[in-house]
Amino acid sequence: MPIHHILIVDDSPTERQFLSDLLTRHGYTVSTADNAEAALAQIRTSPPQLVLMDVVMPGQNGFHATREIARDPATSHLPIIICSSKHQESDRIWGLRQG
Repeated sequence: MPIHHILIVDDSPTERQFLSDLLTRHGYTVSTADNAEAALAQIRTSPPQLVLMDVVMPGQNGFHATREIARDPATSHLPIIICSSKHQESDRIWGLRQG
């Protein structure tokens, strides 16, 4: 299925704006959330076709949100790309283990 709607989840307004502008210029419909809780609410009401997920955010982090999305049968089909400044091999492995 082609991707048209992308949800950007990041607590940084600068990062959200940068990614949103870039993707919009390339024809994507973009919605944003500034934390994991808001993202999960949006996903339940208006599911995107792709999620770009930050890891380090206040409240629930991106790893936990990714795990919640992956384990819910209603959302487990959603592809998630983790976008983070965390660059340790253990972070990459942990991200993959979330589903």
